[in-house]
Amino acid sequence: MRMRTPVTLLALALIAALVVPAWLSGQVVAAEEPKRPVAVMFALDRPLDGSMAPVVLATSRGLFGAQGVAVTMTTAKGSPDAIARVASGEADMALADINELIRYRDGANSAPVKAVFVLFNRAPYAIIARKSRGINALADIDGKTLGVAEGDLSIRLWPAVVKHNHLKPETIKLSRVGAAVREPILSAGQVDAVSGFSYLSAINLRDRGVPAADLAVLRFADYGCDAYGHAVIVNPGFAAKQPAAVKGVLRALTSGLQLAIKDPQGAVAEVVSRMDDGSRELELERLHTVLADNVLTSDVRRDGIGGIAPARFERALGQIADDFKFQHKRPGPADIFDDSFLPPADSRLVN
Repeated sequence: MRMRTPVTLLALALIAALVVPAWLSGQVVAAEEPKRPVAVMFALDRPLDGSMAPVVLATSRGLFGAQGVAVTMTTAKGSPDAIARVASGEADMALADINELIRYRDGANSAPVKAVFVLFNRAPYAIIARKSRGINALADIDGKTLGVAEGDLSIRLWPAVVKHNHLKPETIKLSRVGAAVREPILSAGQVDAVSGFSYLSAINLRDRGVPAADLAVLRFADYGCDAYGHAVIVNPGFAAKQPAAVKGVLRALTSGLQLAIKDPQGAVAEVVSRMDDGSRELELERLHTVLADNVLTSDVRRDGIGGIAPARFERALGQIADDFKFQHKRPGPADIFDDSFLPPADSRLVN
C-alpha cells in the first residue's frame, strides 16, 4: 500500500479546516434566519371603542409583532357570534363575555372553547336609571318599568341580583325594546331605567344630553354580583398547535393594558384615530370608567391582571344558575378558564 506523504496529509488537513467550518457556519446562518410570525385572527365582539384600548395599543405599538404574532382584527356581532367564530375556527381568538361562554359550553356538541385571560375583572352589567324618575338606589326599582334591549347580557344575571337584594320582581315591569332605541327611550322618559353595560349605556346617555346628575348607575357588582366580564377566548385546536402564539398574544395584551392604565389619553388618541367619527372626550370617559369599574378592582390590585379567583368563580357560576338551567353538570372554574397561557405573575401586577 502506498503511504501518503506528509505534504498530502497537510493538504487534506488544510482542506478540512476550510470546508468544515464553512459548512457549519452555513448551518448557523440558516438556524438564525428569522421565523415568520404566526398569523392570528382575533375577533372583537363589537365595534371599536375606548374600552378596547389595550388591543389597539398592542397593534399600534408593535407589541404583537415583538411576540412573533401577526394579528388581524375582525368584528363580530356580539359575544355569541364571537364565540361561534372561535368554536368553528373562523377566528383563532376573540374577546367575548365569559358568562356567555359558560352558557355556550353547556350546549349540545359545543366545542371545548376556554377563556385564557380576563380583561374585565368585574362584569359591566348595570341598571341605568333616571333619578328624576325616583330611582337613586336599587331598592327604588320596585314598581318601575325597566327597558331591556334585545340580546342584552346584563338581564341574564338580573335574577341573581333580585334574589340577593330581596327585590320584588312581580312589581318590576320588563319592557322589551330594540337595542338601537334603548338609550333614546330612557332619554325620552318612556321607561324609568334600562339594563346594559355601565360604560356603554350610561356614557351614551350623557352624550345624548341627559345630565350626569340625573343618572343613577346601579352596577350589579356593587349589589352582590360576582361575575367576571369580557375575556380572551381561544380555539382549542389553535391553542394545541400554537401555544407559544397564544402566550405571545396575551403578553402583548398585558403590556397594552399596562400602557392604557399609565396613559389613558394617549391610548384613546390611538383608538379614536381608528374610529369613524369617534369623540376623543367620549372615549376617554369610557376608558376611565372601564379602568375604574371593571379592570382595576381590589382583586386585580392584589393578584394582577388576567386571572381568576376560583372561589369567586364558583360563586359566579351559582349566580348564573339562578336564571340558566344547566343541561349538563355545572362546570367548575377549570372547565371554563385555562391559566396555563398567562404571562408571568410579576408582569401582570399593577403598579
